[in-house]
Amino acid sequence: MAPKRSTINRELSWLAFNGRVLQEALDPDVPLVERIRFLGIFSNNLDEFFRVRVATLRRLQMVEKGAKKAMGQSPHKILEKIQKSTKHYQALFDEAFSQLKQELADHRIHFVDERTVSEQQGAFLRQYFNTRIAGRLSPIMLRNAPFPELADQCIYLAVRLSSGNAEQRAEYALIEVPTRCLPRFVVLPEQPDGQHIIMLEDVIRLNLGRVFGTLPYNQFEAYIFKITRDAELDMDNDIQEGLLRKIEKGINNRQKGAPVRMVHDTAMPADLLRFITTGIDLSPSDSIIAGGRYHNFKDFIRFPGFGEPQLLNPPMPPVPIAELDAAPSLLAVMGRHDFVLHYPYHSFSYFVRYLQEAAIDPKVRAICITLYRVSADSMVVNALMTAAQNGRQVTVVVEPQARFDEQSNIYWSRQMQQAGVNVIFGVPGLKVHSKLTLVVRKESGKEHLYATVGTGNFHEGNASLYTDLCLFTANTHITNEIQKVFSFMQFNYRTFAFRHLMVSPFNMRRKLYKLMANEMANARAKRPAHIMCKINHLVDEEMIAKLYEASQAGVKVRLLVRSTCSLIPGVKGLSDNIEVYSVVDRLLEHSRIYLFANSGDELCYISSADWMTRNLDRRVEVACPILDRSVRAEVRAVFDFAMRDNVKARIIDEQQGNAYRPRTKKQKPFRSQVELHKHYLRQQR
Repeated sequence: MAPKRSTINRELSWLAFNGRVLQEALDPDVPLVERIRFLGIFSNNLDEFFRVRVATLRRLQMVEKGAKKAMGQSPHKILEKIQKSTKHYQALFDEAFSQLKQELADHRIHFVDERTVSEQQGAFLRQYFNTRIAGRLSPIMLRNAPFPELADQCIYLAVRLSSGNAEQRAEYALIEVPTRCLPRFVVLPEQPDGQHIIMLEDVIRLNLGRVFGTLPYNQFEAYIFKITRDAELDMDNDIQEGLLRKIEKGINNRQKGAPVRMVHDTAMPADLLRFITTGIDLSPSDSIIAGGRYHNFKDFIRFPGFGEPQLLNPPMPPVPIAELDAAPSLLAVMGRHDFVLHYPYHSFSYFVRYLQEAAIDPKVRAICITLYRVSADSMVVNALMTAAQNGRQVTVVVEPQARFDEQSNIYWSRQMQQAGVNVIFGVPGLKVHSKLTLVVRKESGKEHLYATVGTGNFHEGNASLYTDLCLFTANTHITNEIQKVFSFMQFNYRTFAFRHLMVSPFNMRRKLYKLMANEMANARAKRPAHIMCKINHLVDEEMIAKLYEASQAGVKVRLLVRSTCSLIPGVKGLSDNIEVYSVVDRLLEHSRIYLFANSGDELCYISSADWMTRNLDRRVEVACPILDRSVRAEVRAVFDFAMRDNVKARIIDEQQGNAYRPRTKKQKPFRSQVELHKHYLRQQR
């Protein structure tokens, strides 16, 4: 019997994913400092969720009836469930932080605050305050002034000033904690009992008498809070305004977006809380969440390691690839055979070397690349500018609307334009999310094409933390069609047929449906039939309906979904043949792999696209077939290792309980990320 609803709300599913991140902070097998950093990741994720998804739901409340019809539930009801779930996770979070502080103390690392510092530490911190902090503070008195515009992603101390005189009314003040220019953690001189650390806001609390010394008050109470604002860019339709100017305008307006959440110290007095919420125009029905003494835990991603290796993950350095290290030319290796890199198990430096080689090769005529996100000090962009300065024709398709990276992309676009690079700002009406390069080289009087297709951004920082695949190929079946994709992005009026690639928004959805239909026909004919997929998000309702249909036809469906999954597996008569797992570990699982049994001659694709409506219909995305058998075996191994995980894999189900995948007494622990690293080491030996 089918359930009352056949999908899980995407927002609630995402919150369950962030719950899996929080589980890592609670896992005693994870090194202690890494657990604290997972608190930072959890907090940063939740900030972005409120800035984007919750903000969208709040706007949808203005068209409640229409939104309910489209979404199946009213935005108001969903927001109520989000509030309940967020409070549950906040309680777990506060409990985890308290526990971790105790465990740090067991390792002779002690948190102190303004109430527990020793006399010697107090003297050190007063000097530190005077030299490093005092000049960066701008206290704002609140009683007789308009309430200030508060910045997103900042933390504030709400200060209540009073004196022993009952006739003198208490005063309120506001201090922004200057975490944008000072470290959040102040490490104190080492003591005989170990290392001590204090939060920046507690140093300010210790010195409030110095901050307000000219006022007639002698009692100071300070409580932390922060707000989260609507981060969506409201793009106007003024065709006279250049796209870059629109984006810059949107970024400036982002700081002025409506507040969608406030988190605060539970101990904040009711009168002070009421004064602040009134000032920022939040009502009791909004997301006002009481928590512990500290907030903005995203800073804990950079929590210090104190030089204690046992408190950190053991090193997992990139595995060198002997053939590539020995080869004078990566393009020559690509000309002989395809190969795949799997970051960060392999070094991203090979990709940079490929671009650097193309930049100085006199036979290279042109380089094309898509850029969605790049690092602050991008070697990729540097190689592209070098190529342009060497006379190569370099075309870079930059996505100016990559959320939260717009400013960086604008900066690099201008730098590249000055170096002579032809910069194309996306495709009108579509986000360019595909991860492609193309190198055109003149050999023996003919043009030869070399290409890469990736699942993740060409970003050095991400490549050290995200697991992504990148195919290097000179196979003309693929390179010729990648050239067509770049032609479309340059000349949007041209349309092309794609036989091998799946390209959104042209044919990816249709081809995926056809591949699924083929598996259903094979299952009915008792031939090998399976659909296996590793993605980040599965929320498109039509794709989910197709997977349910495949399950009912007898197709075995095995899914690895890192984050949001709206599909409900294991429901009798609907999804009996579907299993879904999620792996959350020290690296962020980011690669997308699609596998289809195809009667025993398995088809394998890697892609930049998740199974979301926006990826299939409103973005330029590419799924590329893996045609080389040895490379196909490597990609299949990535999926198989993750599917075998019985240490960090969680079961995805309707209850969203995030239960760890069980293992029998006979089964050995299998942690896929660690085992993959060992696998690559064995390969090279």
